[in-house]
Amino acid sequence: MTHGRFLAAAAALGLAAGCGGEGPAESGSAPEAAPAALSGPAIAAADLARHIRTLASDEFEGRAPATPGGEKTRAYIAGEFERLGFEPVGDSYFQPVPLVESTLDPARSWLRIETPEGEKELAYREDAVFWTKRVAENVDLDASEMVFVGYGVVAPEYGWNDYEGLDVAGKTVVMLVNDPGFATGDPELFNGRAMTYYGRWTYKYEEAARQGAAAALVIHEDDAAGYGWGVVEGSWSGPQLDLARADDGASRVAVEGWLSNAAARDLFAAAGLDFDALKAAAKTREFKAQPLTGLTASAKLANAIRRSESANVVGVLPGAEAPDEYVLYMGHWDHLGVNPDTEGEDKIYNGAVDNATGIAAILEIGEKFATNPERPRRSILLAAVTAEESGLLGSAYLAENPPVPLKNIVGGINIDAVLPLPATRDIIVIGHGASELEDILAERAQARDMYVRPDAEPEKGYFYRSDHISLAKKGVPMLYADAGIDLVEGGEKAGLARGAQYTAERYHKPADEFDESWTFDGMIRTVEVLYETGAALAYSDRWPNWYEGNEFRVLRDAQRADE
Repeated sequence: MTHGRFLAAAAALGLAAGCGGEGPAESGSAPEAAPAALSGPAIAAADLARHIRTLASDEFEGRAPATPGGEKTRAYIAGEFERLGFEPVGDSYFQPVPLVESTLDPARSWLRIETPEGEKELAYREDAVFWTKRVAENVDLDASEMVFVGYGVVAPEYGWNDYEGLDVAGKTVVMLVNDPGFATGDPELFNGRAMTYYGRWTYKYEEAARQGAAAALVIHEDDAAGYGWGVVEGSWSGPQLDLARADDGASRVAVEGWLSNAAARDLFAAAGLDFDALKAAAKTREFKAQPLTGLTASAKLANAIRRSESANVVGVLPGAEAPDEYVLYMGHWDHLGVNPDTEGEDKIYNGAVDNATGIAAILEIGEKFATNPERPRRSILLAAVTAEESGLLGSAYLAENPPVPLKNIVGGINIDAVLPLPATRDIIVIGHGASELEDILAERAQARDMYVRPDAEPEKGYFYRSDHISLAKKGVPMLYADAGIDLVEGGEKAGLARGAQYTAERYHKPADEFDESWTFDGMIRTVEVLYETGAALAYSDRWPNWYEGNEFRVLRDAQRADE
């Protein structure tokens, strides 16, 4: 899970972390045996607790992909699918996901820029962080001309093309993070301050490859990225896990990376260019790409390669009338595993909140559909995906190799890390303003005297940092909603304090363990609303779409055009 919603809301309301919250966690709670019979359609605290307690137990060793703990996790989920009456899609509940891990050796790797004043080697982690998506022990870049391409965006629906009339074959493109809407704050430009997919660094590297570039470097800025340089240093150095693709990444640029803001400014100055003036020009439609005259990039990347395999777990409850139409619920089953280098005695990253809660939620929702007296007219598809913590890899593989036709998925709901809280008045929609699924969610929330709260910092692009985005990029309408912060007893201040405490003390730490003192009232209300949102599709013939003007609308329209 990419965190941030609690800290974002806390910052917006001026609250600090570390106030209030639960007592100490019960470490290593033993897993429970599954009950022999289904417990019925109610979303029950006891069932949620059983799933979370089991998945977050020490026996599951932090649920890292391609480990014994990961295999136990997959087996548990498949067993629950079978117990609930969900069927495999094809011959097995498991969709194998081939993975490859590349580890750059900084001692044998370098990125150098030839300038009119001589050669400058960019210090790894201090000036730049770089890697390759090509699966090879050695990757070279030789005297590649450099060009500044603004935001590096090609967005026809916004009338924007930073590569128009430009041939970047063999060149190194340098670009800004986020998108022009963020830079201007103009609500008529892209999506205003709210980041679109074109603002994500993942898109920028992919587009550079489509344009034929040899290398792609994104200039880091704290506000535009949504995090500091320290996150770049920590996240993109060390072992990097990716999907094992048929071409072993040959279609990607040779070198991808980030430039620190200071290093980028030095390079622009070496080319005789004013960085701030070009940055200002880049946020207008009149901008034209600017060669970094006199600058060429060369690099040598030395990698250690390791291949492995994990799996998504997928099950379906066939619909009574329209079994070839699907309502999708998804969540990631993986966490960070065991790290022997972690300080202290506890080395297991149990991942109770992140994301044993999400898997518990989709299992309870599945049981509610399975035990309802009236079978849903459409099929219910449950997908527990792997390797989210490594870059949304399991969901990306599922989107590229869908178990059912994507055009037949009516809509999907992603559940990622639901903090167990007392009852709340609200439910948070990440990336608010994206699709008509939000209208259904708002209807169901209002029926429970709850209200929808948009995430506090849409410019940070949290909508693009969880598994639903893999399906959204293919056109499937997706919803990412989560527990609110406005507690019925205590209000926003109490809810934010608990969320901030989790982020500060437990998020991606061994302390994210099951706690017997947890209160499930808020989680139950959230899961019930998410069930009812999906049920509004499962028991009807509604086909929600992305809102008009959304970047994924054209994909969905094309996908459904032949219906």
